[in-house]
Amino acid sequence: MGRKNKGYRKDLHQQAYEKLTGMQAFGQSKKEAMADGTEKDKIFSYNTYQTYWKHTKYFIKWIQEQHPECTTLKLARRHVNEWLQSRVDQVDGKGQHLSAWTIQTEAAALNKLYQIDKADPDRFQPPKRNRSEIKRSRVTTARSAHFSVTNNDELIKFCKGTGCRRGVLEKLEGRDLWTRKAMEDRVSSLEERKELSSKEVKHLATLKDALAVFPDHDYFIHHRKDKNGRYRFAPVIGPEKEKIIERMRNTGETKKVWQHVNSNADIHGYRAEYATAMYKQYARKIEEIPYDRVNKGTGKRFQGDVYTCRKEEAGRKLDRVAMKKCSKALGHNRISVVADNYIRGL
Repeated sequence: MGRKNKGYRKDLHQQAYEKLTGMQAFGQSKKEAMADGTEKDKIFSYNTYQTYWKHTKYFIKWIQEQHPECTTLKLARRHVNEWLQSRVDQVDGKGQHLSAWTIQTEAAALNKLYQIDKADPDRFQPPKRNRSEIKRSRVTTARSAHFSVTNNDELIKFCKGTGCRRGVLEKLEGRDLWTRKAMEDRVSSLEERKELSSKEVKHLATLKDALAVFPDHDYFIHHRKDKNGRYRFAPVIGPEKEKIIERMRNTGETKKVWQHVNSNADIHGYRAEYATAMYKQYARKIEEIPYDRVNKGTGKRFQGDVYTCRKEEAGRKLDRVAMKKCSKALGHNRISVVADNYIRGL
C-alpha cells in the first residue's frame, strides 16, 4: 500500500474549490430543497457556481496577501467582513467605487461558501442597490461606440420582439418557434399518454402555463435552458413580429438563428423594451382597477391588483396582473424584479 504524505496540505484555493464543487446541484429542484431545508447547502445553476467561484478566488488572493497565516478556510472566515468592507471602500483610478451589485454578489458568494445564515447578526450587510445607479443600458458607454445600430438592425428588432437573454439568443434554433396550434396539439398528445417521464411532465406544465397566461398570442419562442436551466414559452410581439417569424421559419430546425451575436449589443436594454411593450399591452388604467380587497386592520377597501413601487420609484402604481404576465414572459418569478429593472418610461 502507498504511504500517505503527511506533509501535504491542500491550499486555500483547493479547499474552496472542493467546498463549492461539493455544493453543485445542477438540475435539482430549488423549490424542493427550500422545503426540506437543504437549499443553503446547494448551488443549482452552473452560471451561479461560476460567479461564486470567481469572487471566491478574489477573496482567497486577498487572504494570501493580507493574512498569509490563514492557511485554512476556517481561519480565513474571520476576515470575510473585513474583505467585503475593503471592497466597499475600494476606489479605482477614476475615483469610482465598485457597484452595489458587485458587492452584493461577492457577499452572496462568501455567504454560500461559509453557509452564513441570514439571521446571523455578524452577516455582512452590503450597500443597497438603487435603480437610479444602474449604468447598464441607460447611458452611452465605450462599448456602445463599437456597436453599429444600422448593421445590427435586424438583431435589435428581433430582441425587442422576443425578450431573449443572450444565452438563449446564441443557441436559438429554427425549431424553437412554436405556433399556438402546435403547442395545443403537443399538450393533447402528452395528456393522452398514461405515463410520462419527469422531463415530459415539466414540458407539459410549461406548455399549459404559456397557453393559459397568453391566450391572445399565436406565436411563441421556446426559451430552452434559460437562466438557472429553466424552460419557458414567451410570445413574439411588436411591429416586427412577421419578420421575426419569417427569420425563424427560414432557419433549419437544428440550425442557429444567429451565427453571431455582437458582444456589444445591449441585450438587457432590448429585454426592457420587450417588457415595457408587454406591460402596456395588458395594463389597465389604475383608476379602473376595482377595489376588491378589505384591509383587516382598518376595514377600508383597497385595490388588490395594484402594485405600489418602492425605493426611488416609491409611489408609482402599476397593474399587478399585467406585471405577472410580463414577469412570466421574461422568465422571472417575482414581479418586483420587473418593476425595478425592466418596465420603463411609463
